[in-house]
Parts: sequence; structure tokens; C-alpha cells
Amino acid sequence: MSADKQSRDDSAPEQTPWGRVAEDGTVYVRTADGERPVGSYEAGTPEEALEFFTKRFEELEGKVHLLEQRVASGRLAPEEATSSVKALREQVVDAHAVGDLVSLAARLDALAPVIAVQRSARKEERAQKTAESKAAKEKLVAEAERLAEGTDWRNGANRLRELLATWKELPRLDRATDDALWRRFSTARTTYTRHRKAHFAEEHERRDSARVVKERLAKEAEALATSTEWGPTAGRYRDLMREWKAAGPAPREVDDQLWQRFRGAQDTFFGARDAANAALDQEFAANAEVKEAILVEAEGLVPVTDLETAKKTFRDLADRWDAAGKVPRDRMKELEGRMRKVEQAIRAVEDEQWSRSDPEKSARADDMIGKLEAGIADTQVKLDKASAAGDGRRVKDLESELANKQAFLDMARRAAADFG
Repeated sequence: MSADKQSRDDSAPEQTPWGRVAEDGTVYVRTADGERPVGSYEAGTPEEALEFFTKRFEELEGKVHLLEQRVASGRLAPEEATSSVKALREQVVDAHAVGDLVSLAARLDALAPVIAVQRSARKEERAQKTAESKAAKEKLVAEAERLAEGTDWRNGANRLRELLATWKELPRLDRATDDALWRRFSTARTTYTRHRKAHFAEEHERRDSARVVKERLAKEAEALATSTEWGPTAGRYRDLMREWKAAGPAPREVDDQLWQRFRGAQDTFFGARDAANAALDQEFAANAEVKEAILVEAEGLVPVTDLETAKKTFRDLADRWDAAGKVPRDRMKELEGRMRKVEQAIRAVEDEQWSRSDPEKSARADDMIGKLEAGIADTQVKLDKASAAGDGRRVKDLESELANKQAFLDMARRAAADFG
């Protein structure tokens, strides 16, 4: 062995378990298939050559470790993970590096089952999301179709916009299913929009018609505002109010203005009427005092003890009542009610006496007495015969019958006495 070669063998190692450096400076890596050259490093020592190619292996090992982490975390899609593993494995197999390339390739191969599981899980997840998306879109379609059949013109349009925004956020389905659901959804929106436009067009027409009617009513109300025919004019204002309500709303920009005109005319008329009535009430206050005095005399007739005297006195009081004249409107109901109560009390006594002396009722009572007396006489004859014959059972029945008829006769006589 030469001195130079001996010096190189003694100065640095020329090999590791995974590679070596030949005398000519060629670096080899050991694999399951034997050795293969991976390069040369003539610029330095064999130790430096092995160190250089070992670092290349370490870089590859770092890439494999990073890929293992990314696959394990699930951050990579299965297709991307498979492609990355394939590309990195090709680098490892043909790598110009020194290290356990076989184990490194095996680690990459071990990722295939993991990726397969993830692929299956993602497939199930996609299927579940698709089913959820389909159910959600069918629900959106159903609600849109319900809105299209309804008449919620105020909130329906906003809700349809919300439904459309939700639709856009949902994952797409297979093309045929997604297109079919979209056609239903779009048709519902179109139908609702068409009906809504038609509704507002009709409403606009109705509001214009109402505007014409209300302008006429406001004009007539203003013409009546200075009338002093209180009764007829108040009745006409009531008619105008009914017509106003039946006309419906006019366009918003004129409806309030027309109402102010109409209401203002009414206020003017009724204010003048109330002022006139207040003046009359003040004038009629003295009449109320006269009628209160008459009421004291009238209410003294109750309770009625002498009907004819009470009737005559009440007629006189009624004549004085009428002669006293009108009273303030807020007193009218009270005073008239008290006078009517006295009149009703006298009439009730009169009706009671008439009922007791009714000739027809008296005649009917006398007829009943006659029939009962004849019946009692006939029963008495039968009772005498039964007693003479010794028929005890017959006697008992006839005695009971005779007692009943006698009781009815007593009642009839008392009634006849009342009518008398």
C-alpha cells in the first residue's frame, strides 16, 4: 500500500452503514439492490464527501417528515397528498444522497393507507354535505313556492332576497338535481314578483280613484262648514264620513292633506253647533228648574193609593211639564227618565186592576165553578150508590175523586172573588 493511501485511510473514515467513498473519490450509497454511485466530491476529504451526501439525505428525510405531518393533519386533499407522495418517492429512489433510502421510501409507502382512509372519509363527508345541501335547497324552494302563492307583499320580497343569498352559500349538487331545484326556485321568485307588481298596479289605481272621491268629499265638507242647519248637516257629515272610510286610502302624499281639509271642515261646523247648543243650554237651564219642581210633585204620587186621583194629578203635571219647554241636553235624559218612571208606576197599578176585573176572565171563572159544582153533585150520587151497595173499594176511589174536585172548586171560587 502506498504512503499516500495509507495516510488517507488513517486520516478519515471512508464509509458508513449506508455508503462509502471509493479510492477514485466516487461516492456510493447502499440499497437493497446493492450499491449505486451517487456522485463524487473531489474537492475535499472522503469524510467531507460522505458528510455532503448525508446532508442531502437529511434534507430528503426532512421533506418526508413534513409530508407525513401534513398528511396526518388532513390539511392536504387526498389527491394532492397522493401526488406529493409519488413525486417525493421518485426523488428518494433516485436520490444522490447517502442514507437509509429504503426506509425513507417505506415511510412514504406507509402513507398510502392513511390517504385511502382520508379519501373514504372525505367521500362520506361530501355525500353528507350534498344530502344536507339538497335538503336545505328543497326547503328553500318550498318556502319560495309558498311565498309565491301568498299575498305578503311587504315582507315577501325581503324574504326571497334572503333565501337567494342562502342558496348561493350552499354547495352545488349534481348538475341535473341542482338545475331542477333552481328552476323551481327561480320560477317561484318570478311568479311572486309578477303578482306583486300586479297588486301594486291595482293598488295604485285604487288609490287614484280614492283620491278623486276624497277630493270631492273634502270640497263638500268645506261647503257645509258654515251651515246652521244643525240636524240635517250633522247627518250629512255622518254620511260623508261613511263614504270617506269606504273610499279607502289615497296616495300617501295627498291622503293626509285631504284628511286635514275634511276634518277641519267638520271641526268648524261642529264647533259652531256646540257653541250654539251651549247658548241654548244656558237659556234652558231655568226650564230644568221648573221641571225639577214638577218632578217632586209627580214622584210624591208613588206609591199609588188612589188610582183615579193619581191619574188626574199626573195628567195635570204632564201638561205643566210640556209647557215648561226644553231643558239642556245633558239634563234631558235624567229628567225624562224620572218622569217616565212615575208614569210607568201609575200604569202598572191600572193594569193590575184591569186584570183583576177583566169580564172575560170572570166569565170563564164562573163557568168553571158551574162545571165543578155539577161534577161534584154527580160524584156524590155515585158515592151514595156505592156506599149503599157496600162496595168499599169503589167508595174509596169516589171519595178521593170528590176531594180533588172540591179542592179545584175552592180555587175557582177564590179566583172569581179576585175578579169580583
